[in-house]
Amino acid sequence: MTVALMWEARALEGRGADLLAWVCEQDLPARPLRREVLRAPEDRVLVITWWDASYDAELPELPEPSGELVGRAVHRWRFESVDG
Repeated sequence: MTVALMWEARALEGRGADLLAWVCEQDLPARPLRREVLRAPEDRVLVITWWDASYDAELPELPEPSGELVGRAVHRWRFESVDG
């Protein structure tokens, strides 16, 4: 089974490039099948990692950035792939 972890944060105004750089510097203790970093207007950054694991497996996730970069808690979602 493939599980995708999504991590989304919104930077404080004007700090989008800093948040993006911070995300790109973060290493995970295990290597996912795939990792993609995306950005959007309003200084949002999204990271999706794909893992060969069961839905409820313990998987490493990106940490919370400092309050100097973001104005709210990170949003996190977990999805499983669907064959078909």
